[in-house]
Amino acid sequence: MTYDLVIIGGGINGCGIARDAAGRGLKVLLAEQDDLASATSGNSSKLIHGGLRYLEQYEFRLVREALQEREVLLKIAPHIIHPLDFVLPHDRSMRPAFMVRAGLFLYDHIGGKISLPGSRGVKFPDEQYSAGLRPNIRQGFLYSDARVDDSRLTVINAMAARDLGAAILTRTRVERASRTPAGWQVILRDTVSQTQSEVMAKAIVNAAGPWVQQVLDIGIKVESAATVRLVKGSHIVVPRVHEHDHAYILQNDDGRVAFVIPYEEKFSLIGTTDVAIQSMAEGDHITPAETVYLLQAVNRYFPQSLHAQDIVWSYAGVRPLYDDGATDPASITRDYVLKVDDENGDWPVLSIFGGKITTYRRLAEHALDALRPYFPQYASQWNPWTADTALPGGEFKDGGGAGNIAGGRAKRLAQSFMSRHTGVAPDFVGRLVFRHGVNAELILKNIRSMDDLGELFGRGLNLLCEREIDYLIAREWARSADDILWRRTKCGLHMDEAERARVTGFIDQKLKVHYP
Repeated sequence: MTYDLVIIGGGINGCGIARDAAGRGLKVLLAEQDDLASATSGNSSKLIHGGLRYLEQYEFRLVREALQEREVLLKIAPHIIHPLDFVLPHDRSMRPAFMVRAGLFLYDHIGGKISLPGSRGVKFPDEQYSAGLRPNIRQGFLYSDARVDDSRLTVINAMAARDLGAAILTRTRVERASRTPAGWQVILRDTVSQTQSEVMAKAIVNAAGPWVQQVLDIGIKVESAATVRLVKGSHIVVPRVHEHDHAYILQNDDGRVAFVIPYEEKFSLIGTTDVAIQSMAEGDHITPAETVYLLQAVNRYFPQSLHAQDIVWSYAGVRPLYDDGATDPASITRDYVLKVDDENGDWPVLSIFGGKITTYRRLAEHALDALRPYFPQYASQWNPWTADTALPGGEFKDGGGAGNIAGGRAKRLAQSFMSRHTGVAPDFVGRLVFRHGVNAELILKNIRSMDDLGELFGRGLNLLCEREIDYLIAREWARSADDILWRRTKCGLHMDEAERARVTGFIDQKLKVHYP
């Protein structure tokens, strides 16, 4: 097989580029060595945001682009991206209030027209925004951003690419690639069966994230002037620390900030850290020092102290940042850098350094701009298109602007589904809609009662049913229990050990049927 583009890496950048390129008519293959969003893209802070703190580092271009993209993503994925209020508590030990006001004013306006509410000051105590805070904190600031299911955003980009003709291969590693007179010869290995195959490509996109340097040095043997810095960001999840549905952004003693984000109804997500590491082996788990750091950041503001035994889940992700020479890991640019290497003007490889989930779609557009000279045959259709096309599940029909569609329209869609499926628990229907959007109908089709859903696991909002498991295996590349429990859903967080073991055994049996 000969492809126009072989993409290495099934994170958000790789899947975003696969979608954009396939929509412009390119023949695309994406190879991911594990599961989609199994590394950086599934271990983020779950935010679509401009990056308020990046203003202090003069990253104005990045913040502007991120805020513009926040508007786009609220519009094209309203089922998994929802507006979120942030409260920034303030006292005299922090940055001066006038500086915070100036930063928030810039944040409100640098991205152009926005649909989310602008920032304002708030006085404490009040009935909402000071919930859970120490009584000595008397004032703060309120601004808007958005939250996202990061793994699902990655998966639905891959689904969109597949629907446009792209080949999406998970559990498939690019062993090596070599330039030949006819193009790139790419050797693929199925990591489950260990079988090898070979394809040809006119161009390669190295979207391997934390492995971007390894792919260059070992897999395709291309030298690049750019280098990557690996910075670990860890998070902890604890029982909900405050009632209301807003997040906190807390300034720590070292000047960094920590987020406290309402998560999965019953929990709070707390993060993140910035720890420079030398290899991926150091980045797969949170350390005791990071745990202490995050707990101290929160306990400074909340009277009900959290302890390590309160943590119900933790995870770590590795950011593959462009090495700009900064010594402090927190100061390394979060902007992305694209590097193209070719040989006599032919057979390019484009490597991606850095990037944020929020800006993945624009990154994909810039990647296609960089590759345009190598594909003159597609010139007539080489136009940006993804900003105005809904992602799978987000094809809502009732109109509306970016700021109100994510919350209001998703709720209205859920209510519509509930009215049509009265024999199914309303909470379960609602959660299906917030996971799958309009595609929830593919799971609920011909379902008249809970019994029609097959085997049931868990309870309430986070019920997992056999019908959804079948859908995730057939349509979303799920190949293990973890793929389902922790990435395509977060049902694993709501189950005890015995329930997780029961559903894991059930999923394993299902997979043996689908992948004998």
